[in-house]
Amino acid sequence: MKKFVQISFGLCIMLLLPSLMSSCATVRQPSLRIQHYTLEYTPPDVTEHPPLPAILKVERFSAAPFYSTQQMIYRDRSFKREAYTYHRWRAYPGDLVSDFLARDARHSGLFRAVVQEGSTVSSTHILEGSLEEFFEWNEEEGWKAVLTVTATLLTAKEVDMNKRVLFQKTFRAIEPMREKTPKGLAEAMSEAMSAVSEEILQTVYERLSVTNGK
Repeated sequence: MKKFVQISFGLCIMLLLPSLMSSCATVRQPSLRIQHYTLEYTPPDVTEHPPLPAILKVERFSAAPFYSTQQMIYRDRSFKREAYTYHRWRAYPGDLVSDFLARDARHSGLFRAVVQEGSTVSSTHILEGSLEEFFEWNEEEGWKAVLTVTATLLTAKEVDMNKRVLFQKTFRAIEPMREKTPKGLAEAMSEAMSAVSEEILQTVYERLSVTNGK
């Protein structure tokens, strides 16, 4: 009887050993680290124009529900949106767009000053907007970064809304990805942001030039 018990105990250990080893391996296995990305590009060169006596305030841009997240969104088929699991934006896309736009506006020298939310400086004009598209578009002919922004320029102190809105316009850029990776998406989206930022700043400058010329 004693020998039978010893054999049974040995069999149980042999049967449980692989499961125990597997459990230990699972516990010790490190979780995959999430990689974070941001935009990175040189501010557009639009410094050839003389500065205007305008103090421009860049508000935080809102974002469509799909892109009000730090997840990196991609489209690989119609009516479908997915997100990378271990790759994310460092900040919300709406914040990235408005922060880089404000940076580019300051660097341009086109305005007397450029401020953002929280500043105590009184502005003469306000630039606000919404982020409508900010995603990776995967097609057979190539992968692309898609960026669509609607910007609205307003006078800060005008009470009459019909006179307060100086323009509202949608800007869109699609840039090819050189590599099919989240890093490739960040690079292509940076190029798209550079193009959109330059176009927005030129449009703002042209509209304010007309206003100041009156």
